[in-house]
Amino acid sequence: MSTMNFMRNILSHLPSDWLKLTTHRLDIYNEGLAKVEFLQKLEALQSFEGQELFSELEKLPTAFDYIRLGHPLSCLLEWYIAKEKGISSECVVSFSSGAMSTLAVLRKNLFLQKSTQIIYTDELPDFFDEKSLREIYGYQFELKKVSNLDELEDFNGSRLLFTSLEKVKSANLNNSVDFIVGLEQGLGSIIVINTENNKEYISEVQHVRRRESIAMTPKNCLSLLKRITNENVSEESGANREELSSIINEVTNTKSKVALGSSGLSVQYAIMMGLVDYSKNTFPNKDIKFIVPPNCYGGTNDQARRVAACIDNVEIVDLPVDSGKDMVASLTHILDDVASKDGMAFIIAEIPTNPRVEVPDLIKLRETLAKERKTSDSKIASEAVFILDQTFCPNVKFLGAGDYLHDVPTLSYVSGSKFPSGGLCTAGYCVANEKASSLMEYVNKHIEICDNGATDFQVNTLIEQMPSMNKRIEDAYLNTRAFVDHIKLELPEAKINFVSHELASDGFTPSVFSLDLPTKGETYEQRESHKRELNLLLINMMIEAIADESKFCVSYGQLKGCYWTIPATSTQGTTKEGDKDYIVRVSLSPKFDLEKHKSVFTEFCKKYIKN
Repeated sequence: MSTMNFMRNILSHLPSDWLKLTTHRLDIYNEGLAKVEFLQKLEALQSFEGQELFSELEKLPTAFDYIRLGHPLSCLLEWYIAKEKGISSECVVSFSSGAMSTLAVLRKNLFLQKSTQIIYTDELPDFFDEKSLREIYGYQFELKKVSNLDELEDFNGSRLLFTSLEKVKSANLNNSVDFIVGLEQGLGSIIVINTENNKEYISEVQHVRRRESIAMTPKNCLSLLKRITNENVSEESGANREELSSIINEVTNTKSKVALGSSGLSVQYAIMMGLVDYSKNTFPNKDIKFIVPPNCYGGTNDQARRVAACIDNVEIVDLPVDSGKDMVASLTHILDDVASKDGMAFIIAEIPTNPRVEVPDLIKLRETLAKERKTSDSKIASEAVFILDQTFCPNVKFLGAGDYLHDVPTLSYVSGSKFPSGGLCTAGYCVANEKASSLMEYVNKHIEICDNGATDFQVNTLIEQMPSMNKRIEDAYLNTRAFVDHIKLELPEAKINFVSHELASDGFTPSVFSLDLPTKGETYEQRESHKRELNLLLINMMIEAIADESKFCVSYGQLKGCYWTIPATSTQGTTKEGDKDYIVRVSLSPKFDLEKHKSVFTEFCKKYIKN
């Protein structure tokens, strides 16, 4: 069977989950063989047809553990392009963004101190902001418009060619071009890497997709696959972004413009680059300090440090917030120091914290943020800006008149793949209070520069799901509180990190908690080793006993089920070893078999702890 016919056959028998879930078949996911095992087993299905093919596709191992990083349809698209070009599928990477594939090459060459030539035959894409890429991002490149590739002369550096998405399949990958980037407004981009001299770029490009953007979305991958295999494609209905912005303003009690990104990290990247832009524009001689908890979500931590690595006057300052460290006390000391040196202070923090689910004293937090500080020469220092990741509690109102942080410059952002969409899309959003509303212009500017905006499908998903969000949060919290109460009763010596009843009455009703299981051993190493063994025994027992609900997964806010993970080996993958949390993190949903999970936990205690 030809590659095209095989692809058409697959498109006619797609499992529905490939299009509608942010996490897929995590019970058969092997992280060490992400994408590889999926494609190996896919290729073995070329003789299957009809219902048999559909059944076999459903059994395929998961390509990536989270749709933002990649998914079955992005792997399928990349595999098909690679087959048509006769190259390895690892050399083809798709992005929902048209820009980030190019920015990945520019970032790598920045560190290599290598020249980049971007060539194009028609016009540069609308999002390509040459001035900002040079002055804000710090990237250097040469632009060259040509009528055909034959007129290219030798170039000492990397050469990148812009073409259309549909032409990327046939574009000639020869020694005169290192990278081909196929682009189309509304779909994203595909970068093809010529591995003759560029193998080291593959992981770098993939890491940019992992941290600052997302893979081309399932819906867009499907549309493109149908087009390039000459299948019928249904027309897009468009999306009412004003309606979604109105819903978000209502939920957050804000009036600011809304930024809509392809994911939470896409939004965070726009926030960081937007604030760098704002600082360079408003206070060009001041150093910029991003103040970040060292054990926060790995994507936040890694991305922040990656931004700082690219820009000379940007530095990361660690903010201890968990395990006995008080966020406000830590922040007060840091802000005093930054102010004395006349720097710009931007704080990124999760409330509640992850994974310890702690909420700082919000009155004291507001007071320390609002305090007027002086530089070493007694001038008034620049106000700090608080960047709040409230993904764990998107229902809490922080920014409106009379709310917790109403009178200190604050931006708030949320990963929409969690409760806002119920696990049905990855979009993220950002809003500001009145004191920071002017900063939204910069955030939206960099969403556009990076072409990291939410797709129409993502917008429509949030419009559909967000009205029921607060009720789902309430129901999931009640399940979580009941499960936590059972664990306390069954295993009182365990340490559980969860919000107090007092915080819950103030609106902090997350449905995630962390669990430090009691351990034994004569030395610290023995106790730690035993605890880590117990962690995996508990998770595996839950997954085996309740396979239709319990999953080994880092996600949160899905419409049903229960998710188990160990932060140190998942969300904190790039965190420094000493700051990692080798505990169990559990996330519950509104639809959850509480009695079954309680029963399995009791059985676990009898079998592994109380004997």
